[in-house]
Amino acid sequence: MTEQQATQASDGVDPISQDTNGYPIQTIMVIGTGLMGRGIALTAARTGYRVILYNRSKTSLGGGYDLIAEELERHVRKGKIPGGDKEAILERIVRSTHLDNAGRADFIIESVIEDLDTKRTLFSALDASRRPKTVIASNTSSLPISTLAEATRHPEWFIGMHFFSPVAIMKLVEVVPGTKTSEETIRRTEAVARAMGKETIRVKDVPGFLINRINAAFRAEVYQCLLEGVATMEDIDKAVRLGLNHPMGPFELTDQIGLEIGYHVFDTLYAAYKDPKFRPSTLLKKLVDDGELGKKTGKGWYDYTWGEKKPRRHVKGGTK
Repeated sequence: MTEQQATQASDGVDPISQDTNGYPIQTIMVIGTGLMGRGIALTAARTGYRVILYNRSKTSLGGGYDLIAEELERHVRKGKIPGGDKEAILERIVRSTHLDNAGRADFIIESVIEDLDTKRTLFSALDASRRPKTVIASNTSSLPISTLAEATRHPEWFIGMHFFSPVAIMKLVEVVPGTKTSEETIRRTEAVARAMGKETIRVKDVPGFLINRINAAFRAEVYQCLLEGVATMEDIDKAVRLGLNHPMGPFELTDQIGLEIGYHVFDTLYAAYKDPKFRPSTLLKKLVDDGELGKKTGKGWYDYTWGEKKPRRHVKGGTK
């Protein structure tokens, strides 16, 4: 499909999901082509939604789409989906560098950099382009929903919709209403999440919401154990996988998501609660300051320079 076909995105398709008032949701616009944006777009398309995938950079947009195609090809090779399904899913994804295509969407999900000013600028622009009563849902991991909603003229149609990585596997979505979010917006968001095969919980608009607040306390102890030399990084990852039955160890997972995202969560929680357990780890801070953000930069907790995960020797205060 071409970018021009975005103008047809809401026409002639039976509703996939609808809220209790019968509002049909056929087309979802996903803003952002990073790890989370790609995951959300792919999940939406796999479950039958038409998707308008947006990035203002044509290069980033094309790269994000190509990575979605590569992910689907891996599923075909592993026998998870038939080859024909790959093409059908990709046909449901329209690429766009024009934000005014928000007017063709029935539901909008934002997943851009975790920066308050960047998001507020985006939401203000979206507010001018979307149709009346179209929900804008932010995938922010920790920023206050009520504050983000202030960038729009209709905060009643704004909500937090926090997915978890990897989106295709993780079943939970945190639904976070702001102080002015309407009940209809909440129901509509929950309906979309269910249609995407997810389970939802309603969470109060507090710093870190629920999961990241719990997870930050867990990770703080993990980093302290590494700093004290209780166990190696590799053995901590192994212990969490096999002892707590997590699908990935905490260091592996942070490398996958991006160290700067985890650091921002700690920074937000510490600023809000002033609890010493949320003070960002010196080890994590040094890696972020050095621009070593995980797989996307080639180095993080592990070294991916040669295309596969290699351990690094961590010492107090930094890495070697």
